[in-house]
Amino acid sequence: MTRHDTRTGHVLKATLAGTAAALLLGLAAPHATADSGPAAQPAPPAPGAPSEASRDAAHEAAEAPKTLDTLARFFAREGAVTKGAADPRVQGDKAVPVYYLSPDFVAGKKKAPIARMEFLASKAVSADGQEASLWSVRQGGSWEIVNIATGDDETHYARVGADKLPGGTVFHEPQINAWYVTKGARVLPLDEEARRAVGARGTTTAAYQERVHKEYGDKLPGSAYAKSGQAGGFGPDSADAPAKAGGAQAKAEGTASAAGSDGAVAVASSVAGAGALVALALSGVAVVRRRGRRLG
Repeated sequence: MTRHDTRTGHVLKATLAGTAAALLLGLAAPHATADSGPAAQPAPPAPGAPSEASRDAAHEAAEAPKTLDTLARFFAREGAVTKGAADPRVQGDKAVPVYYLSPDFVAGKKKAPIARMEFLASKAVSADGQEASLWSVRQGGSWEIVNIATGDDETHYARVGADKLPGGTVFHEPQINAWYVTKGARVLPLDEEARRAVGARGTTTAAYQERVHKEYGDKLPGSAYAKSGQAGGFGPDSADAPAKAGGAQAKAEGTASAAGSDGAVAVASSVAGAGALVALALSGVAVVRRRGRRLG
């Protein structure tokens, strides 16, 4: 599968962390396997899923003329293709729900799902083969596109996870850019970062909760760490930090508020990693470039 940018780790989207530096947390995370960790515990409940109507509405937002116009400029931004020749098109017929590691699960709250839905995503492609992911959130009763990112991680890992564990929930741990699929008491890795974190065979939800609590438990919203303004806060408390830094060399951030019956929450996309990555604003949509090679 081709990508617009080669990727070596694709450090992006610290929605839960809210700051770019949080993406780098836990890179040397303890190795938990299916045969290690706490004794068997009841599996956490599955996170809420969006309605079919919401998925349809988000897809329609992705195909709206103003979105396609923004996409054309996005694909043409580096001169690989002209705006007029970009001919962007949205693939599939429904947007895909995207889940991120839940702070409640990290905190160890009883019956907390392992992940929560953050936004809906649609894949777009250009005439010359570039790919982009359109992020939709519910605003004022309708679904709106709030972010465009290079590549197709969201839809790609949704497919990979469905093949690996049918009926499971695919989710992202943005602090280390890891993708997993979970069902019942199992957590299986979908990319190299996830394999480094939980092993190739995966782990139990209990062992996974123990690991993420150790890594991020002291960085949750309301913690002394988050209130101090240090990089790496976990949640909305620290969401404004990168934006205040300013400048192309700063970790750039685009944010949009979302709340609705489908469980979408505040979205904040942060960019970090090797080289300066810049958030571009086109037609009021936060546009983010991400680099690296997919290893999963």
